[in-house]
Amino acid sequence: MNSQSICRIGVFYDGSFWVYAQHYFYKKQIGWLSYLPFHNLIENFIREKEQGFANYRVVYSGWYQGLHSSNQSNDHQRRIDRNRHLDLIHAGIEPKYVPMSQSQGEKGVDVAMAVDALQVGLEGHIDVAIMVTGDGDFVPLVRALMKWGIRVAVVYFEYESESRRSFINERLLSVCNYDLNINGLETDKRYHTLFRSLFRQPDQTSKNSPSRTSLNGISDQDFQF
Repeated sequence: MNSQSICRIGVFYDGSFWVYAQHYFYKKQIGWLSYLPFHNLIENFIREKEQGFANYRVVYSGWYQGLHSSNQSNDHQRRIDRNRHLDLIHAGIEPKYVPMSQSQGEKGVDVAMAVDALQVGLEGHIDVAIMVTGDGDFVPLVRALMKWGIRVAVVYFEYESESRRSFINERLLSVCNYDLNINGLETDKRYHTLFRSLFRQPDQTSKNSPSRTSLNGISDQDFQF
C-alpha cells in the first residue's frame, strides 16, 4: 500500500432509513442530522480502521429513496422533498430517486442502491463502501463488494420511538468489516461532543433547509414513504 495514497470512501444512503432517524433526532430536539459533519465522522472512523493511507476522503455518495408523483403528494410534502434535494446537492450527494408505487409504496430502492454500489465498486473508484442502512437485504451486496477487495462498513441508527423502532439486521452486522452505531455515540462520554457535532441547530439552518420548521412543527404525517 502506498503510504501517500488516499483512502477513497463511497457512502450509500438508504434514504428512508436516514430520514426516519433525522426525524427522530429532530423531535427529541437534538437538532437536524446533517450530511457534511456525518461524512467527516465517517472519514475519521475509517482512519481508525484502515491504517497506512496518507488521507481519507469521501469521494462518492449516493442517495436512494422512493419519490411520490405530484398527484400523490401535497404542497407541504413537495416542499420537504425539494428542500431535501437541495440539501443533498449542497453536500455533494447524488440523489437517485425511484418512483413510488401507488399500491406497494417504496419498491426497488434496495436494487437501485445495490446496482450503483456495485458499479462504483467494480469500476475501482472506492476502497471502502459505507452502507447507511439496517436492511438485511444488502447482505449479498456486501459479500459481492468484499469479493472484489472492497471493505464494507455499515453505519446505522438504533433507537425506539413511539411510532418506530430502528435497528440493524444481525446478518448484515455479521458480514461487514466494520460497524458504527450512531446512537451509541450519544451515551459514550468519549464521543458525546462528536455526536453533538453531527447536528445543525435551528438558528444555524439556511433558508433551503427543511429544518426551518419549529422543532415541534413536524409530525409523522410529514414524512411519507
